[in-house]
Amino acid sequence: MYSEKADYDKMALALTESIRIEGPSEFSNPYAEQGLFVRISEDNGDSLLYNDIPSQTDMGRGFFGVYLNLADKSLFIEGSRKIAADGLQYKSFFRYDLSQQFRECLNLIWKIALLYLLIVFMIIRKGKKSDIKLFEPLRIMSAQANRLSANNLHSERLNVEGTKNELKDLANVINAMLDRIESAYESQKQFVSNASHELRTPIAVIQGYANLLNRWGSSNPEVLQESIEAIQNESRAMQDLVEKLLLLSRHDRKTLKLNKKNFNMRRVVEDMVKETRLVAQNRVINSPIMEDVFVYGDKQALKQAIRIFIDNAVKYTNDGDEITISCENVNGDCVITVTDTGIGMTREDVEHIFDRFYRSEYVRNKNISGHGLGLSLAKMIIIAHTGRIKVRSQFKKGSSFIVTLPRRKFIRL
Repeated sequence: MYSEKADYDKMALALTESIRIEGPSEFSNPYAEQGLFVRISEDNGDSLLYNDIPSQTDMGRGFFGVYLNLADKSLFIEGSRKIAADGLQYKSFFRYDLSQQFRECLNLIWKIALLYLLIVFMIIRKGKKSDIKLFEPLRIMSAQANRLSANNLHSERLNVEGTKNELKDLANVINAMLDRIESAYESQKQFVSNASHELRTPIAVIQGYANLLNRWGSSNPEVLQESIEAIQNESRAMQDLVEKLLLLSRHDRKTLKLNKKNFNMRRVVEDMVKETRLVAQNRVINSPIMEDVFVYGDKQALKQAIRIFIDNAVKYTNDGDEITISCENVNGDCVITVTDTGIGMTREDVEHIFDRFYRSEYVRNKNISGHGLGLSLAKMIIIAHTGRIKVRSQFKKGSSFIVTLPRRKFIRL
C-alpha cells in the first residue's frame, strides 16, 4: 500500500507539472482509470475549472486526509496543491483510490493471522513434546531420588545415560554427593559398631566382678580386693574411651574449641620427659635436643597429642628399649620427634594407624591393651593446629613419629 501511494504521489506530481505548463484549460487526466482523480479551481474557490472526482462515493470517516470505510472496505487519500499557471494561482485537489489495495491488504492480514495461529499451534505442540523430552531425565532423577534410603544408598545412583550437558553434569554432581554421603554414613556405622564393641568388654568385666562380689565378696577379702581393683581399672579404661569418643565427636560436629595462645614448647616437652622417666623406669628415656621454640596453639591439647605418641612408645617397647624425645627449632617451626626401638610396624599398619579403632593383628595377638583411638585423636589435634605428622617404622626394629608445628607470628605483650 505504501508503494502504491508512492506511485500515486509521482502521478500527482506529474499532473501538477502538466497543469503548470499547459494551463487548466488544456488539462486532461490520463490517470483516472488507475484511481487518481483531480479537481482544479481558482485559488479563491469561485470557479471550478476541472473535476473528475466521483461525487457519489461514500468516503467514510476522514482523518488527516485519509478516508476509510470498513463497511465496503474502501480507502481514499486526499491532498491539495497550489499551482501557478498563466500568471494566475490555482488550487488542485487529488484523491487516491486505494480501495483495491486495501482489500488485498485485509485479505493478506487474515491469511497472515491464520498462518500465525497455525505456527503458534505447531510451536506449542512441538514445545510440549520438547518439554516432555527435556524434563524426562529430571523426572527419572526425581523418581530415583525418592527411592533412596539408608538401605539402598550403596546401590542407587542417578542414571546419566541419555542426559546431556548441564543435566549430565548435575547428575554426576549428585552422584558424587551420594558417594560422599554413603562414605560418611558407612564410616559413622563403623564408628558406632567399633565403639559398642570396645565398650562391651569393660562392661562385661565390670558385670562379672559385680556378680562375683555379690556371691563371694562379703566373705572373701581377696575376692573383694581383686574385684574392686578390676572394676576401678575397667572404669578408668571406659572413662578414657568415652572422653576420646567425645573429643572425636566434637571434632566431627565442628564444635571442638581450642584455647590458643603463645607458649614455649620446650618446657612442655621437658615436663613430659620427666613424667615418662618416673612412670617408665624400665625404659631408657633420652632427650638429646631441647631447644626453645614458641608455638601458637592450645597448650593442653598439644600436650595430650604428644603424650599419646610417648605413651604408645612406652606401650610398644620392652624393658631396656630406648625412647628418644626431642624438641627442635627448625627455621622457626617446632619439630617434636618421638622415636623408640620397640616392635615397630608393617607398611600396611603405617597406612592405617590413624584410622579410628584400627589395631594391628600383631598387637592384638600380643594382648596389648588399647582402643585404637589415640593416634586418631592426636592427628586431629595436630591438624587443628595446621601441623603435620611423618611416620617412619620398621617391623620389630622401632618407630619414629615426627610432628611439625608451623611457625606463627605473634606479639609479645
